[in-house]
Formats: sequence, C-alpha cells, structure tokens
Amino acid sequence: MTAEATDANTAHVPSRRTELDAQVVDDLDMVGLALLGGPANVIMQLAVPAVGYGVFESKVDSGNLFKVPVKRTRTTLTYLAVAAMGSAEDRRRYRQAVNKSHTQVRSTDDSPVKYNAFDPTLQLWVAACLYRGWEDSQRFFGDPSKITEEAYRQGAVMGTTLQMPPEIWPATRADFERYWIETVDGLEVDETIREYLMRIVRMDFMPKPVALTMGWFSETMTIGFLPDEFRRKMGIAPTRAQERFFAAHNAIARRVLRVLPRPLTAFPFNLLLADVRWRMRTGRPLI
Repeated sequence: MTAEATDANTAHVPSRRTELDAQVVDDLDMVGLALLGGPANVIMQLAVPAVGYGVFESKVDSGNLFKVPVKRTRTTLTYLAVAAMGSAEDRRRYRQAVNKSHTQVRSTDDSPVKYNAFDPTLQLWVAACLYRGWEDSQRFFGDPSKITEEAYRQGAVMGTTLQMPPEIWPATRADFERYWIETVDGLEVDETIREYLMRIVRMDFMPKPVALTMGWFSETMTIGFLPDEFRRKMGIAPTRAQERFFAAHNAIARRVLRVLPRPLTAFPFNLLLADVRWRMRTGRPLI
C-alpha cells in the first residue's frame, strides 16, 4: 500500500486521531530501565517477515543501526518519548519527520516478502509490540496498577503517532490479547532475519571493544525479557548463569526505582523529549 493510499484510508477518521493527539498520555509512564528490554522488543517487531525484511533491506542509511548506531538509537527512543509523553504538536511534527524516511522503505522485485512502511497492518504490529513492551516495563520496573483499560486505549498513540488508522487498534485489552496470540502463532523467523537479530542482541553494531565488553549483558537482558514463544521461534534460551544474573539484576533495579525521584526514573525519555522540542524551536532535523 502506498503512502497516498494510506492517507486516503485515514482521511475519513480525523476525529478519532484528533482526539488521541489532543491528550498528553499521562498514564503511559515511561520507565528508563525499560530500555534494557529494547532489543527483545526489536525481536518481537521484526519477527513479522514484512517488518524484518523492511528493516534488513532498508536503503535509508541515516536510519541504519549498523552504520549510525547512536543516531538510530536516539531517533527510536525519541519516538517512544514523543508518542507516550509528548503533546499533540510534538506527535504531529515527529510524524511528519518519520514519514519522510518511511517513503523510501518499500520492497523491490527481489525482496523475499512484500512490504511498505506505510502498511497500516505492519504499523499496528509495531505499535502492539511497543505497547506490550510498556506493559512489561510496568510489571518489571513500574507500577502494575497503571495497566488499566484506559491506559490500553491510550496505547494506540504508539501507532497513530505514525499513520496507523485509530480504528484498527483492537477495541479492548481482551481484543488485543486475541490479536496478539493469533499473530504470534503464525510467525516464523527465517535464518536471514534470525542472524540479523542476533547481531543486534550481541551489539555487533557497536565498536568491537564495546561489543566484547557488553555483549553478554545485552544478550542476558534480551533473552530474559523475551517472551517464551519468541525464544522458541528464535531458537534461543538462557543459561543458568544468565537466569540468575537476570533475576538478581531486576530485584536490585526494583529496589532502586522505589527511592529515585521521578526525573531519574523517566530518564532518558524526559531528556529526549526536551531535545526534540529544542530541535523544533531551532529548526534542526528531528531524525
């Protein structure tokens, strides 16, 4: 589906998008330590072949993790900050910036699967993974009581900050769970995407000294946060040492979070939101 077709499909539902964009999504509390589960969330997103190959084959070098790791990480995390914590204007401006990059992400005749970054069904899956990651962060590091039906409905901004039509977001949390189970059951991760994802897990995109030093930690956190069904599809499992380290790390992290002030628990998302607003004021590129 082309960008023009997607815009045409969403043109008849401006009121819902406006309603979502008009609110600051206070219920979606971003916990900085949730970044440790980021690679696991990437695996979940890219397990859908059209998303996986869209990233793997992308010709947008400015968004390539293996070519510009710092910039790519910043833009991805900024998207989360803007979607969950930003204002309507923040989301509108960032949507425009992301759309410019997404126009170049589409399959060719040689691609194993067909994809287009503006495909609303793919944007729904990515948004679903991001929302699921938010839920997991609340269970691990945040306040599980925040996982309410209202918070779930607000979670649609993970997709509508792009071009996902609001009406395709599952209406209730129960509907979401059915969609999630059905989608995951049908997934298969081929060897090309599996190896690409494992390179991300091992931090191969970073300078070799960093990858050698932090690769084990990244792998331990990723496998720990990855749901069992995705572990099976990836053919990976934690070692006993990794399981013990993961449990001990999270126990300590939870205790630390209880005493930290809000600005520190929300770091770096609060800093990234401030940065993107500074970029808007000064006319600098947002991504």
